[in-house]
Amino acid sequence: MQLHILQGYIQHIYLVQHDNSLLLLDGCSRADITTVSDYIQQQLGLPLEALKLIIVTHMHPDHAGGAHKLRRLTGARIASHPKARRWYSGLLGRTAHLIDVSLTWWVATRLGKPKRHIWYNPLLKPDLLLLDGQQVPGFAEWQVLFTPGHTDHDLSLLHLPTRQLYIADLIVSVKKRLVPPYPVCHPNQYKQSLQRVQELAPSQIYFAHLPARAAESIDFAAILAQAPTLPKNHWHSMKNRILHTLGRQNRSH
Repeated sequence: MQLHILQGYIQHIYLVQHDNSLLLLDGCSRADITTVSDYIQQQLGLPLEALKLIIVTHMHPDHAGGAHKLRRLTGARIASHPKARRWYSGLLGRTAHLIDVSLTWWVATRLGKPKRHIWYNPLLKPDLLLLDGQQVPGFAEWQVLFTPGHTDHDLSLLHLPTRQLYIADLIVSVKKRLVPPYPVCHPNQYKQSLQRVQELAPSQIYFAHLPARAAESIDFAAILAQAPTLPKNHWHSMKNRILHTLGRQNRSH
């Protein structure tokens, strides 16, 4: 197994090579399609059809945005958590999608990146629905783990022979400190997922937005201590701002 790490628009891209078959550990962003395609053809010397499977760990723009178009270009199948298809459904879902695309551009600006085309279909159409604990179809050395909390459908991927683990956005960094991500839509599930990762004792952890680290170097207790007790997402933030504004108005009368 070879793990190729590419620098994406705002995140790392993990491309797994088993002989001449490729597995993409996340759907990356719409802006990353050329990066992935060029790497397969020019750096690896393989046809685009070598990409056999694209896993979408969750539906945010930098994890799902490139999946559909990469499928059209390569013929690869898309695999996801069963709940991923419904994440952006309905009026509230579409609104959340607009917010998340805008947040991606904001992060890109903070990283000094130009504004790129990152719009994508918010309703995922996967070919395969994954189960917790199953082997990844076509790549039996990899195991699927459900690690919800950031969303209701987060996936992590464990390479069984080497105990290397990709956890996507389960942990991020703010001011060089490891912290929970934003949003945390399901706080209790998030804490359980973090504890699950700790108990797995992986040899190495790969993140979407951080360099890889040895698991033993991570203070899981400190991250758990920072995890919210109530949902921390767009809707709760908006509600809190509205309640705060109303409270100020009432106090002023």
